Amino acid sequence: MARTGAIIVAGGSGTRCGGALPKQFALLGGMPVLARTINAVAAALPGAEIVAVLPERHADFWKNLAARFEVAPHTIVTGGAERFDSVRRGLAALRTDPELIAVQDGVRPLVSAELIRRVAEAAERYGAAIPVVEAVDSLREVEEQRTETEGIAASHVADRRRFRIVQTPQIFRADLLRGAYGAEYRAEFTDDASVVEAAGHGVFLARGERGNLKITTAEDFILAEALLAAREEGAERE
Repeated sequence: MARTGAIIVAGGSGTRCGGALPKQFALLGGMPVLARTINAVAAALPGAEIVAVLPERHADFWKNLAARFEVAPHTIVTGGAERFDSVRRGLAALRTDPELIAVQDGVRPLVSAELIRRVAEAAERYGAAIPVVEAVDSLREVEEQRTETEGIAASHVADRRRFRIVQTPQIFRADLLRGAYGAEYRAEFTDDASVVEAAGHGVFLARGERGNLKITTAEDFILAEALLAAREEGAERE
């Protein structure tokens, strides 16, 4: 596999989960979410340089917290105002010269090694690859959003077969990703694939996994704990 660097984006405030600390520092199965994410990437990509992008006010806190656990080696940098800025700082912090660069959400701690390698192999072949899963719920497109008490003025059903739910890690050829991040920030840059597409490059859709959960709300922690327990039980039986 090509030499790969990884940027773990964990610069969010985590306010939707509640609590005093951002969700990336909360414990999942006795280990911080961010530690699980870093270790998952390190296990899937042996020898990869890993950069973790954190909120500035929590950088020292993370250093002290990580010292209490077995966390794969990584460099810490502080994030910017937008995710775009945080990834750009992560790119600048990479000291090696990787051929591929993976960008992973810090709050996706259950990502499997198989998924990471599958996306990396696709990126090596096509230049840009992201994991996706099919939408299973019915979808409606809102034409006009009113206040919560007034409801929705108009909407129509959308064909869910035409949509995919995007996950991370998103992996790219290094020169392609660096070049794309030379652009100015735009509001439509919701992830790295959107930045790369705006630079004129196509993105390959690789098969994702529903267990690759992004922890966003308190309810997500309950589901993540259940998934983790099931995995550990399955591993013990093997």
